[in-house]
Amino acid sequence: MRTPLVAANWKMYKTAAEAQAFFREFAPLVAGVDDVEIVVAPPYLALPAAAEAAQGTRIGVAGQDLYWEREGAFTGEVSAGMLKAAGARFVVIGHSERRTKFGETDEHVSRKVRAALAAGLMPIVCIGETLDERERDQTMAVLDRQLADGLAGLSAEAVAGFAIAYEPVWAIGTGRNATAAQAQEAHAHIRGRLRERFGGEAADACRILYGGSVKPANTRELVSQADVDGALVGGASLDPRGFAEIVASSRPGRI
Repeated sequence: MRTPLVAANWKMYKTAAEAQAFFREFAPLVAGVDDVEIVVAPPYLALPAAAEAAQGTRIGVAGQDLYWEREGAFTGEVSAGMLKAAGARFVVIGHSERRTKFGETDEHVSRKVRAALAAGLMPIVCIGETLDERERDQTMAVLDRQLADGLAGLSAEAVAGFAIAYEPVWAIGTGRNATAAQAQEAHAHIRGRLRERFGGEAADACRILYGGSVKPANTRELVSQADVDGALVGGASLDPRGFAEIVASSRPGRI
């Protein structure tokens, strides 16, 4: 049985001091949770503070992005080694905002995934279709392309050890969200493609998260689906009590 994974993506919110305040309130709320893996992805400058605040808890810390080179003349970029030195154990790669606002491609995703794995970071690889692509009935074709190109050259062992987040782009920050049935359809398709490319063991081990306007009110129905293994949470993760409710709703015994 796959352990649910719930990851908070804070985007460009919270200073180091605000991150510490969040953990002071959030950590006691989830102290007894041992059946859900909890991850928080703060902005880069708050990452060391978050990692320090998470010590002694079961909460992991993630980077929101990385660059694929180890070092060099890449102004403004952050390497996998830097993230790890700052206390990260996970990294979000290919988020829809990176793709749509900053021109990130599937090739970029592939390079970043390999860099993360080489540094010992666990990737959370984001894929998903836009509203236009869904309305033109291209959802599955888009997912197929992003999986094929973004995971190119990886071993089954590597894929088994990380997570994929399905982000219907049309449901992020719009107040809309995919129904549980729509989420399950996409997640089942993703797992099927993983099974074809990497084998049943890797497909069954890889966790597939839903990431599209996740809130306390809709979490339980979403994660009750057979192929939904948790959530990548945006705005709702900024509130410690709300995020704790999402974690609680993702526990296997509560579904």
